[in-house]
Amino acid sequence: RITTSLLRSVYCTETSIFTLLTSVSLCLCLSLSRSIYLSLYISLSISLSLCLSLSLSLSLSLSLSDNMPQTSPLTGMLVSSGYNQNQNQTKEEGLYYHDNTLVSGSLEALIHHLVPSMDYYPDRTYIFTFLLSSRLFIHPYELMSKVCHLCMEQQRLSDPQADKMRIRKLAPKILQLLQEWTETFSYDFRDERMMRSLKELTQRLSSGDELYRKVVHQMIQVLIRKLTTLSQYEEALVKINATATDRLTVLKAKPQAIQRDMLSICNDPFTMAQQLTHIELERLSNIEPEEFIQAFEKKDLLDNDKSCFSDQKKASSLEAYVQWFNRLSFLVATEICMPVKKKQRARVMEFFIDVARECFNIGNFNSLMAIISGMNMSPVSRLKKTWSKVKTDKFDILEHQMDPSGNFYNYRTALRGATQRSRTANSTREKVIFSPHGVSNVILTFYSYFFKHCFQKFWEMAKRVSEFMVWKKVECPFEKDRKILQYLLTVPVFSEDTLYLASYESEGPENHMEKDRWKSLRL
Repeated sequence: RITTSLLRSVYCTETSIFTLLTSVSLCLCLSLSRSIYLSLYISLSISLSLCLSLSLSLSLSLSLSDNMPQTSPLTGMLVSSGYNQNQNQTKEEGLYYHDNTLVSGSLEALIHHLVPSMDYYPDRTYIFTFLLSSRLFIHPYELMSKVCHLCMEQQRLSDPQADKMRIRKLAPKILQLLQEWTETFSYDFRDERMMRSLKELTQRLSSGDELYRKVVHQMIQVLIRKLTTLSQYEEALVKINATATDRLTVLKAKPQAIQRDMLSICNDPFTMAQQLTHIELERLSNIEPEEFIQAFEKKDLLDNDKSCFSDQKKASSLEAYVQWFNRLSFLVATEICMPVKKKQRARVMEFFIDVARECFNIGNFNSLMAIISGMNMSPVSRLKKTWSKVKTDKFDILEHQMDPSGNFYNYRTALRGATQRSRTANSTREKVIFSPHGVSNVILTFYSYFFKHCFQKFWEMAKRVSEFMVWKKVECPFEKDRKILQYLLTVPVFSEDTLYLASYESEGPENHMEKDRWKSLRL
């Protein structure tokens, strides 16, 4: 446990919690979702060496005027081995360097290091890393307040007689910092206190200068659009979940009211894999970097009496992504267990095997893993008579690709091959590649970064997140089929107990344990 006082006074710690890595990461997996354990446990158990460096032609470059200071793209900068100190910036008191690389420092010193001066602008890698990791120790709105105060001191904005030349030199740098913050960590500004501080500072910066007013207006408009998009996405998720819940309620009351048959909706595995890819990429694209930090709160690793997120509205995109994985796994199991006839169940199994293979070919490893997890659930795997009617050669190959032996050697080899193909791809379709390990690797990485040289490790953490941010911007090249998407997102899905009941009704219990369970479920 790391005490609050230590974390708030020094931005590093002597305490190492690396030995807790496996158990804590599993706990996080279970806290995000209580339904499916298999795939996420596999994902969280992979070593930290698995780094998904997807070199797609994407970047997070800013669109400021040519008069504004420009920095290198974030993802390109993070390929370096650490933070190279700005040549015009002396080593501040409270910051500690090793081989000219910032490795740790007090919180106050790191905040000062974030704020531009007349002859200094922080390295973009530092900006991203500090804005990402500082929220473990200080509320974003508190950080914004401190930054605003320091910026005002830098520009002497409280003094009506401030030197106009000084303002003209500093204002572009401060606006650049604010733009990087609003574009990369937009969700911070759902907090009214953040918006209030932002507007106060930008009004002071832009007063009397038409160029700066235009830049500020553009920055605020982009931020508002992104926050509006987030709200619309969250509202859409609520409606989808409500529709699914309502349909499940109707199904429980009148089992024949809803006729479920995925094959009547879509019997083409390739088309189904394409629609699954649409859902995956939509959920993935809405995950923001700060959500990985917010996941810390669930396990209270910092032993904090009051979390830095307790009064902050959280984005739920990360949890929605995990919930979709669980839903797809249970949907697969439900579709298999529902048919009364063995021949129909076998047909559904073969269909999902073909869908999984098409997902593999596309590069949609997350849906592939979810389908395999669903077909390996006990209510499905116990259907021996049904499995005997299925040609399992293709399924065996897919399971072989996900074999955990050798630290998932087969899977990592396939992923590397897909990544290489993506780098040289001529079409958008060939660039689609994403994996459940991308999200879980970022989560897993957080739990290993509380060492003595803390900030050096936070840089590595930020590198993982920045790679994810590039990765999630892949656009889906396939056409949407609204009917299939609606079915996948809203069709009722059985619980684990209901799946067992359906499984036992299809193929009766074979041993005392199954018979006892069947009796208890029927009570």
